[in-house]
Amino acid sequence: MNILICNVGSTSLKYKLFEIESARFDYPASEKVLSFGKAERIFSDRSVFTHRNNAPLCCAFPTHKEAISMMIKNIGDDGIDFRNDISCVAFKVVHAKGVTGVQYLTEDVLKKMADFNTVAPAHNPPYIAAIKQFRELLPGIPLIGSFETGFHSGMPEEAFLYSVPISYYKEHAIRRYGFHGASHEYMTGYVLNNDPDHSRRIITCHLGGSSSITAVRNGRSVDTSLGLSLQCGIMHNNRIGDIDPYILFYMMDDLGLSTKEIRVILEKKSGFYGMSGVSGDLRDVEKAADSGNDDALNAIRSYAYSIKKYIGQYAAVLNGVDAICFAGGIGENSPLIREMSLNGLDYLGVKLDHDKNILSSPNSVISSDDSKVMIHLIRTDEEIVVARKAYMLLSENMQ
Repeated sequence: MNILICNVGSTSLKYKLFEIESARFDYPASEKVLSFGKAERIFSDRSVFTHRNNAPLCCAFPTHKEAISMMIKNIGDDGIDFRNDISCVAFKVVHAKGVTGVQYLTEDVLKKMADFNTVAPAHNPPYIAAIKQFRELLPGIPLIGSFETGFHSGMPEEAFLYSVPISYYKEHAIRRYGFHGASHEYMTGYVLNNDPDHSRRIITCHLGGSSSITAVRNGRSVDTSLGLSLQCGIMHNNRIGDIDPYILFYMMDDLGLSTKEIRVILEKKSGFYGMSGVSGDLRDVEKAADSGNDDALNAIRSYAYSIKKYIGQYAAVLNGVDAICFAGGIGENSPLIREMSLNGLDYLGVKLDHDKNILSSPNSVISSDDSKVMIHLIRTDEEIVVARKAYMLLSENMQ
C-alpha cells in the first residue's frame, strides 16, 4: 500500500511517499520511501520547489494548488500513477472541535477544524484550504487526517480540565488537548520496542521551533504541556509558553495595546525571539550568548529551566521515571539544552554521560552506565506515524 504524506505549512508543502506492506512496525522506521520533496515560499513569484535530491527549481506558486500540481507531476515522473498506485493522501492535521484521532477528511471534519481556527490560526486555515485543493486535483483518492491531539485523547479529566466554569468545557470544548502527538507517539514506540525494561514511565521531550513535553504511562499519554492551543507550556521559538494571563489585561488596560497587537506579540515576537532580542532560532541565540549577550543567555537558561520543571512535575505524576527522550530540531541537535535541562535531577536517578551527550548520534542512549533512568536521543519520524495510522484505517475498511 502506497501512502502519500503531506505536511502543509502556511507557505510550504512537504511530502513523502511511503510503501507499507504490513502492520509490523519497526523503530527506527524501515518502510520504503518511494518519493519525497518540498515546496517553499508559496504565495510568491519566487517560490522554490525541490524533488528528491535534485537541484531546487525557481517557480511561481500563488497558492498551494500550483505546488500540489508540481508535486503530482514530479511523483508521476518517478513512475507513480496517482490513480492506481496511491491508496490515500494523509495529513498531520492539528486541531478540530470535537474531533481527534484518525479521520477521513469529510466536509464535516473540515468544518470542525474551522471551528478551532481561532486557537490554531497558523495551522488550520492553510490545511483546510490545501485539503480542498487536493480534493479538486485528486478526485476519488481518499484524504485522511491524523490529528496531533490524538495521542493525548486518553488523558484523565484531572489532567485536561481547566479551572474555568465547567460550562465552558461542556458547551465550548475548552480543555487541554496537547499536540505533537505523532512525535510523542513515535518516541514512546521507540522506547517500548528498544528498551522494554525502561518503558513503563516515560517523559518525552519534543523540542524544536514549537516544543512540548509529555508524561507517558504504559504507552499512553497521561499529561502534556500544551493545552487548548499551542501557545502555552515551555517557551517556543517566537511564541510565549506559560505566562500569567493578567499580563494580557495589563497590556490592554495600562499599556493601551489592542488585542490584534497583543496577538502578534504572543504569536510572533515572544519566546526565544522576544527574550533574546536576537532571533527565534536557538543556534543564533547560542552564538549571541557566547558573544556575551546576557539577554540571549537568559533566554537559554529560561528554556532549559522550564524543561526541567516539567520533567519534575511529570516525574511526580508518574511516581518516578524510567526513561527520558529528546527529539525534534533542538532536542536532537543541542547538547547544551539537554545538559542544562537534566542538570540537578540526580535525585531522580538521572545521570547524563557528558561525552555521549556531545558525541552521540540520534537513536542512541546518552545516559551514563550507572544511571537508573535511561536517556534516549531519538530522531523522531512524525510522517511515518501518520502513514501507519492511515494504513491501519484503510486496512480496517477493507476487512
